[in-house]
Amino acid sequence: MQVINMTKQNPADAARRFSVAPMMDWTTRDYRAFARTLTKRALLYTEMVTTGAVLHGSPRERFLGYSEVEHPIALQLGGSDAGELAECAAIAQAWGYDEVNLNVGCPSDRVQNNMIGACLMGHPEKVAAAVKAMQAAVSIPVTVKCRIGIDDQDEDADLARFIDIVASAGCEVFTVHARKAWLQGLSPKENRDIPPLNYPRVHRLKQSHPELHIGINGGIKTLAECQAQLEQVDSVMVGREAYQNPWLLAGVDEHLFGEPGPARTRLEAATAFRPYIQQRLDEGAKLNHITRHLLGLFQGCPGGRRFRRHLSEHAHKEGAGLRLFDDALGLVREPEFEAEPIDEQINSQPVT
Repeated sequence: MQVINMTKQNPADAARRFSVAPMMDWTTRDYRAFARTLTKRALLYTEMVTTGAVLHGSPRERFLGYSEVEHPIALQLGGSDAGELAECAAIAQAWGYDEVNLNVGCPSDRVQNNMIGACLMGHPEKVAAAVKAMQAAVSIPVTVKCRIGIDDQDEDADLARFIDIVASAGCEVFTVHARKAWLQGLSPKENRDIPPLNYPRVHRLKQSHPELHIGINGGIKTLAECQAQLEQVDSVMVGREAYQNPWLLAGVDEHLFGEPGPARTRLEAATAFRPYIQQRLDEGAKLNHITRHLLGLFQGCPGGRRFRRHLSEHAHKEGAGLRLFDDALGLVREPEFEAEPIDEQINSQPVT
């Protein structure tokens, strides 16, 4: 097992072995703070924030605000103008972010029309220029998240050409979603499921570029799968499973970083989150905006459905606060010790 010494690396570099993917409307500041009750070591990403929102949105706190507990944290930017991206990267560093990441993977029509996301895979020189400008503006890592291809790009050579051009501008860290994106004909949701996963292409990319940090994303659901992927690539990024089944994160620190995690039970994690909930309520946040990120925490536990139902039906009501949250917790039972199933899952997983 690789054990990473954080004192000798940038916090984002040290944490990148396992990260939670940027997901619109999901990886909000409240979700990220909740995730820290489960893992201290994983790298957390914001939702994608466009350059326009950073430069012209008001108040800027709405788009860039976070809690100190969220470190290590990376800001994902959406944009294509090198000057604007460089300015936003400098702002991200000034706000204390540990990394800035360029989105070259989102396939939605809305971002395509603004030359944002996966369509940029067809313009690697533009991405390279943006990366070069961003790196000149900051000292924190500048990274790229991309797909294995778009539309008719369906060969190793297509991906390699993109990576080579962007790497020549100085980018050393790529996280590759192991599905290509169809820019026409599929919705963003369909682009997360319909194009087949092609893990071997990402593995071959790493083999042909040992000097680069190559991470993999897409369809990974267990820590056992993470362990298997780490035999082939440098890092693993998990998206939907880390949100819908957040207890997955409770095993990350121990099994992927060789350190004890912050919570041994779901109830312990939920209880540790109470002060944050109260702080956000005091700031004017609504309880349901916070607790919606916890609805999957007790998945598979006796009373888990009642927990979800209670919060779903009542947390949006005026005056809902910690007492309602505590009432929901009182509906759940869970095993006292849950690490063993994770151990068994990893030990039984073949490395491919």
